[in-house]
Amino acid sequence: MPPKKSKTSDAKGPKTSSRKRKRENENDLPAKVEEKKSAVESYSHWIMKSEPESRFENGVDLKFGIEDLKKCKNQTDCWDGVRNYQARNFMRDQMKIGHKVFFYHSNCKEPGIAGICKIVKESYVDHTQFDSKDPHYDRSAKKDAPKWFMVDVKFERMLKRFIPLSELKSLHLSHKADGGTLKNMALFTRARLSVQPVTQEEWDFILNLENEEKT
Repeated sequence: MPPKKSKTSDAKGPKTSSRKRKRENENDLPAKVEEKKSAVESYSHWIMKSEPESRFENGVDLKFGIEDLKKCKNQTDCWDGVRNYQARNFMRDQMKIGHKVFFYHSNCKEPGIAGICKIVKESYVDHTQFDSKDPHYDRSAKKDAPKWFMVDVKFERMLKRFIPLSELKSLHLSHKADGGTLKNMALFTRARLSVQPVTQEEWDFILNLENEEKT
């Protein structure tokens, strides 16, 4: 396994080893339409997706599961590498200190929600856009006009049980039919986004699932 290069946030951010999350293509969603929608929607809960299993890109391991976050200094790390405009807008414009986040394991054998973290630093410039050796380098980004931003997240706790995507999908389909809480959940309506909003009702419903046995 090749050595991981170090990554550094600004003076107030954490310094940790380089781990990159699963990112989506910046053209996945029409940015102008989604930006208009976000202007009238306000959220304080989120899902953030990351890969818990090793996958190398340009010699860099993209692996960053919730256990990796727990091992970071102060159990805190910057959430770099997001390259979708709507996901960026959520982080840049709406994420605030104290907002709660479901840490979601993606691109793995069993995707799903593993635990909870929280926002501890609001958006600032994502340095990886300027690093030509980084898998998320963006040659069109300029230091005097950055395109991409990130936040810092801190581990809070594991869920009492892992809640798999298959269980959430089954509930979503059921709720679509009967008007239940998860009928419009972004995990299924905006599935390609690695940063997704969660309503208070969805958050509370999913938290209650951790106390139930999977059926």
